Amino acid sequence: MFFCSLLICAAFAFANDGPNQNLERRFQLALAQYNAGRFAEASSQLESLLPDVPKSFEVQELLGLSYAAQSLDAKATEHLEIAVRLKPDSAEARTNLAANLSRLGKLDLAGEQFRKALALEPKNYDANHNLGEYYIQLNKIADAAPYLEAAQKINPSAYDNGYDLATDYFLTGKYDQSRQVVQSLLQQKNTAELHNLLGQVDEKDGKFVESVNELQIAAQMDPSEDNLFHWGSELLLHRTYEPAIDVFQRAVELYPNSPRLRIGLGMSLYSRGKYDEAVKSLLAAADLDPSDPRCYYFLSKAYDSSPNQADDVTQRFRRYSELQPNNAQAVYYYAMSLWKGKRTEDPSLNLQQIATLLQKSTSLDPKLADAHLQLGNLYSDQHDYAVAIPEYVRALELNPNLSDAHYRLGQDYVHTGQKDRAQQEFDVYQRLRAQHLAELDKERAEVQQFVYTAKAAPATKP
Repeated sequence: MFFCSLLICAAFAFANDGPNQNLERRFQLALAQYNAGRFAEASSQLESLLPDVPKSFEVQELLGLSYAAQSLDAKATEHLEIAVRLKPDSAEARTNLAANLSRLGKLDLAGEQFRKALALEPKNYDANHNLGEYYIQLNKIADAAPYLEAAQKINPSAYDNGYDLATDYFLTGKYDQSRQVVQSLLQQKNTAELHNLLGQVDEKDGKFVESVNELQIAAQMDPSEDNLFHWGSELLLHRTYEPAIDVFQRAVELYPNSPRLRIGLGMSLYSRGKYDEAVKSLLAAADLDPSDPRCYYFLSKAYDSSPNQADDVTQRFRRYSELQPNNAQAVYYYAMSLWKGKRTEDPSLNLQQIATLLQKSTSLDPKLADAHLQLGNLYSDQHDYAVAIPEYVRALELNPNLSDAHYRLGQDYVHTGQKDRAQQEFDVYQRLRAQHLAELDKERAEVQQFVYTAKAAPATKP
């Protein structure tokens, strides 16, 4: 958050004659209205005053600030720029202009003014803090650190700057420095966001128990969606599934319209083996945000173990494929839901439709190994081994670690009389199956990817 310098101006340097005293009274009235938060009245008063004193720095500056307070940023810029021209050595005027330019998205121009303000007053807290904030807004985290550090030295008790500096250290992997700043701030102000940040620092630093404790404190102090999500996610990441389920269930009760909380609950239930409940939670998440790909990925996994809600699942995957017809993964999910949702002897099972969808998926993304694998399975189930084998081979070219592809390819080689090749595939299959721990690591990586991307999601209101 940028610090804007509020105008503190008591009077014009006018002679004490009648006309000028009247101008001063009018300005003082506008200033009083501005300080009282009556920004529209202040700007109206200043607009009437401006023709009489067009070169008054104080009037131009206060009028610009009054417009800015009403989110009339384009109008504010005009007057704040004039104020800077009238008083180019004012760091406060340049800071106000920079903050306004930033709100307008003119970041290059804003940065220029922030740098000039700092050059005018290099030991000014606001000037250093604002330039640090500017680089954070540009996502130039490393560039922000020197200015936030300088501001911290000038005013060690400044909470906002300290929090930003701790976050900067966290994002750049300086966990010890981040922890030190947070702990120092906690002595001054015990807040949920500090415990949350400390929990994230501890998690990144491999201190799981400490992380969970801090995230729990944050969620209990402030049961916001973010805090509950971070707490539940940390439990999920480290496979403490029952506590994760409890946290996410409580969170969903408070924030029923949060897709990421429902996905988190679904993942926790799935990991605990409660597949039917997991599917229900993920279906609810799909309805809240039909375009979120993460939901469908985990829904496809849960559905593998719980086909009891076939029609509902197929409906969601069909909707997803219709929303994103050029998304290979969406088409693949729809094809698989049609296939898994029906028994082989079901007369409504349309294998040609499934084959067409899988072919479309591989056409949209030729590197989608799973689609080639399932095409191979589809052809192999129909004893069309000569067509199935190239699909398995292609799937393994894209992902040599697909154990099922090695096994099914070995079977097809047996059917086509290629016993040596079959044995080679079975040997690879046995080796991959023995690497069960790798599968667990893969599962944790998938959970991590969801957690880290979902942390950036906008918060949902209760």
